[in-house]
Amino acid sequence: MGDLTAIDESEVARAVDVLRGGGLVALPTETVYGLGADASDDDAVRRVFAVKGRPADHPLIVHIADVERLDDWAADVPSTARRLAAAFWPGPLTLLLWRGPNVSDVVTGGRPTIAVRVPDHPLALAVLRAFGGGIAAPSANRFGKVSPTTAAHVRSDLGDDVDLVLDGGPCTVGVESTIVDLTGPRPVVLRVGAITAERLTDVLAEPVLVHGGDAAPSASGGALAPGMLASHYAPEARVHLVDVDEVDEVLVALLAADEGLVALLAPTVLPGVPDGVVELEPAGPPEEYAAVLYARLRQADRLGVRHLVCVAPPAEGIGLAVVDRLRRAAAH
Repeated sequence: MGDLTAIDESEVARAVDVLRGGGLVALPTETVYGLGADASDDDAVRRVFAVKGRPADHPLIVHIADVERLDDWAADVPSTARRLAAAFWPGPLTLLLWRGPNVSDVVTGGRPTIAVRVPDHPLALAVLRAFGGGIAAPSANRFGKVSPTTAAHVRSDLGDDVDLVLDGGPCTVGVESTIVDLTGPRPVVLRVGAITAERLTDVLAEPVLVHGGDAAPSASGGALAPGMLASHYAPEARVHLVDVDEVDEVLVALLAADEGLVALLAPTVLPGVPDGVVELEPAGPPEEYAAVLYARLRQADRLGVRHLVCVAPPAEGIGLAVVDRLRRAAAH
């Protein structure tokens, strides 16, 4: 994704200096912007938790520059991990593995596992290569708020609590990475994203299950991995996820209830929308919907929307991830 020759090396050097000094750097990735800290510096990682207001037992994803650094963080790396890394890294796939002996409890939330990925963004990769170590980076927003997909979102959420915000433009994928747990007897997708279970199955030539669907609980137990709470995806507005043939009925009922501003988000322009409903710009087909989803949710909040009625894209490919995030938001 992109050309590393276009990177501002002075910005990369500045980011590396901030990280090595224990500071926080907001990094663009292809999924969402991350709030990065030196993953080997416990005090810096604790500051990530403090700035976000994130529970200390909720693990972070460690971002690395390439697959060769995987063994610095994970122990007993299975062949399945290396095959998936070869197929999808750099890219929106996080591997959950048994953690290495030198990995701190602070990064893993005290769990025996570690979540690792190589992001597919030229600026993030340039920083990772120059830094040389792992960068622990959850989404660069307050805990429980909608994930940021632009540098402006980060600045709006975090202000001066982040030492440096690198602007890499809008995130191209727009939803968080797929997380696959490789610590059990069979691979299990814990969080759906742009890399589907079907694509993982094709690479591994064995079934990859999906947690909460056809999968048993993960071997790692407890709160299974980063980013699995519904509140990660919920705006201030109340989200209603509806089928397209339910839209009119739901909108009319919400308008009649007169509880505040009502808005609509759908893949395309829908006919016959009642007067008084704010129609957000159509989100488009699944790939485009994913890329603009969080921006649209933030837009609804800026407009003071009380009820946001959402029609999801088709539940295929990355559309599955969009449906997942909307379901979580609607359940919050």
